[in-house]
Amino acid sequence: MKKSMGVIFLMLMAGIFYPSGHAGAVDAADGPWEKFSINLGGFISTIDSNLRIGANGLAVNIDLEDMLGLDSEQSVFRVDGVWRFSENRRHRFDLSWFSYKRDSTKMVLNDFDVEGPDGSRITVPAGTSVESQFEADIFKGAYSYSFIQDDRVDLGVGIGLYVMPIKSGLKAAGVVDVSEAASFTAPLPVLGLRADIALTPKWFLRFGSELFYLEYDSFKGSLVNASTKLEYNPWKHVGLGLGVESFRLNITAEGGDYPGIDFNGDLEFNYTGLEIYTRIFF
Repeated sequence: MKKSMGVIFLMLMAGIFYPSGHAGAVDAADGPWEKFSINLGGFISTIDSNLRIGANGLAVNIDLEDMLGLDSEQSVFRVDGVWRFSENRRHRFDLSWFSYKRDSTKMVLNDFDVEGPDGSRITVPAGTSVESQFEADIFKGAYSYSFIQDDRVDLGVGIGLYVMPIKSGLKAAGVVDVSEAASFTAPLPVLGLRADIALTPKWFLRFGSELFYLEYDSFKGSLVNASTKLEYNPWKHVGLGLGVESFRLNITAEGGDYPGIDFNGDLEFNYTGLEIYTRIFF
């Protein structure tokens, strides 16, 4: 109910701020929906990640930020692009990329368990110096179709694919010598919904959400992503934007039952961030 009221409110705002003489379907080339745009900017995010490497019961989930000292906040460069490749501009392709790279060395304050090479339980005692790393490149490509499009609103549904080369691991030396790593490229298909609303000829609100869920043999994965952006286009081909995005990824896997996954364990990777960018559009 709250979501429906929110959509109705945004539609009313579009009707108030956008001149009524512009309502209705228009020629695609004369409408507010550009054929091509690219966003270049910074993404400031708060990260929460947990990792378990090894069979359930032998290893424990490790909070990579609290326990191992990886940065919980990071600023990265981000690129997003849109191409409406049909004459009526209803068919659209989106592409985005950004990358996280974190490493840390920390003396752990509590004991924790990992699985050894032979499958046995190994306890890393408190006071051990542990080196850890987490690297993730996030690539996303998506196709969508605008089932409603006029000079105020562009609503679309689509399918997409996340490809995320992720490397995460830890090494502990001292009382015990342990080296654990997880490396995989996870191709995750998603279903998406987007809404672009022209508040005025120069102000735009853009919403997007994506969802993935799959259970297959010993693999279980879910992904939820949601974003909101406010854009202002003061110049003919250049604008400014401010956005927020929330991302939640959970993967449980044992071996190679899912393409690109070759580790045993759990990975939880979440971030919430603020994006500030310049956009170029035609």
